Amino acid sequence: MSRLLNIGFGNSVNTAKITAVVSPEAAPVKRMVQAAKEEGRIIDATLGRRTKAVLVMEEGHIVLSALQPETIAKRFSSGNDFEGKEEEDE
Repeated sequence: MSRLLNIGFGNSVNTAKITAVVSPEAAPVKRMVQAAKEEGRIIDATLGRRTKAVLVMEEGHIVLSALQPETIAKRFSSGNDFEGKEEEDE
């Protein structure tokens, strides 16, 4: 059975489809995000805020989140996907 993971602002993703959660600061990640934008594989869940985490999904889709990768990882491992206060944009 699949679980949904809250990635901020009422947006959720299927935990079974997540391949990686990474920081957007590294050059290879920036290139990957740019290529996904050009190919129409990007899903922007930041609501106009700064991207702090990039979720790499199966099938090659990329999801952008305004939450820290550590926050997403904690929610993923705790099983309390919808609990806790969302972090403020810094």
